[in-house]
Amino acid sequence: MKRLTIILLTSVYVLMVSSQHRADPQKLNDPESFSFVVFGDPQGYSKYDINQPLYELCTAWIADNVENLHIQSVLFTGDLIEQNENFMRNRNMLNQTSKQMWEWSSHCLERLDGHVNYIIAGGNHEYGYVRGDEPFTHYPEYYTYERNPMNAQHLVATYPNRMGQASLENAAWEFRDKHWGKLLVIGSEWAPRDEVLQWAKGLCDSEKYQNHTVIFLTHSLLLERSAKYTDNENYKIQPRNYGKEIWEKLLYPCRNIRLAVCGHTGHPASDEGKETGSSYDHEVNNAYRCDKNVAGKTVHQMMFNVQCLGGGWEGNGGDGWLRLLEFMPDGKTIKASTYSVLFGISPMTKHLAHQTDSCCQFDMVVEK
Repeated sequence: MKRLTIILLTSVYVLMVSSQHRADPQKLNDPESFSFVVFGDPQGYSKYDINQPLYELCTAWIADNVENLHIQSVLFTGDLIEQNENFMRNRNMLNQTSKQMWEWSSHCLERLDGHVNYIIAGGNHEYGYVRGDEPFTHYPEYYTYERNPMNAQHLVATYPNRMGQASLENAAWEFRDKHWGKLLVIGSEWAPRDEVLQWAKGLCDSEKYQNHTVIFLTHSLLLERSAKYTDNENYKIQPRNYGKEIWEKLLYPCRNIRLAVCGHTGHPASDEGKETGSSYDHEVNNAYRCDKNVAGKTVHQMMFNVQCLGGGWEGNGGDGWLRLLEFMPDGKTIKASTYSVLFGISPMTKHLAHQTDSCCQFDMVVEK
């Protein structure tokens, strides 16, 4: 009996060890590095019940890889849901009510609570009736300071939202690393108001944070492919700033912002994409540019949006693609790579899990 018990326990252990390798865990290029994960707009995962498990697969994978990838934070580019306030299901574009989408997104992020910090840029789909024309949102009801114990370790400043509520929509988070020193990540509301940009600039210029390397996370900044700044978008929300104004009022005059991350824009692959190949899907849902700030330092600006990568606007929501940012121990190089949790989880599709064309895999050198 004792021998049988040992055999059974050994078998269970072997199965457990084997299962740990099933999900294709990723490795850092250097064990001394740390990483941030960029999670492009997940609204396509939230709006159809059949897509929703892909959202949870992504957050479960992130939670499972916090240790081996030294993940410090997950940066959500916004649009966690398709519509902020609507219970009329338009089956041409969704089959979930707003409440169902908010609840599912919140459920998926529970996978991260207590494991890793996450920061969410407010997206236009999280505001107003349906599409982001009005200032109200349910964000403060679902994403609270109290829900994630990691907030106490990193949150250093907040600014009230458009309704005057205390909220994490405008918030700053501090991180420290022996190679990179002190980093500050500032997340903003949808189309941030002037006072939000002034608040963020005040943090960057303050004696406390002026020597930090700053990352700015917002929803609307760059257009897909062309990497031109978003400008004069057709939304009624006021007051507001889009990409062009965000550059002029914050990114350019701040001496220590080195990276800006956004989502928002993107496009389904067209007939051109069918002729060009699968990488075209990524080309039209990514953008990257560099510009010099007032101090002559390079500001890297990156757009990553997944919602069309799984078959267009009404596809599966993004094929599980994530952007991994590895901060190398040289204290200046960030290696960007693009990985699909969905493809990586199966041996049959694991060879498709890495997108290596130039818009998906590149290095950014941060000037000190």
